[in-house]
Amino acid sequence: MSCHEIEALRLGLMNVLGVGDESTREHARKELEGHLDGPIEGLVEAETLTELERHLDATLVDLEEEVAAMDADDPEYDYTRGRLLEVRNAERAIERLRVQGGSIVDGLGEAHDTLHETFPVEE
Repeated sequence: MSCHEIEALRLGLMNVLGVGDESTREHARKELEGHLDGPIEGLVEAETLTELERHLDATLVDLEEEVAAMDADDPEYDYTRGRLLEVRNAERAIERLRVQGGSIVDGLGEAHDTLHETFPVEE
């Protein structure tokens, strides 16, 4: 068993942020072979934060259902719960990224306004 959700999110974030080298991407794709369907595939192919958030929500629902259906004595129960916690953590991280990105955009707008106030342009 592997935490496909996190590896898929990593690939999606590489797409969204335009980071990561091809060897890292290829290694991640190999780990996900045979598991590229549903929300996992959506995470891998995401190109926006909104898409990542939507597919993470779907992944969270799937994991919650999986945990709920498991017997607490199942040897994979704790690991599956750990995956669930990590996806919740990832959701919060993506939200922080969205908020920080919004703050940067707002700051650039303020810088633009300050430049125009300091150096008025007559038309």
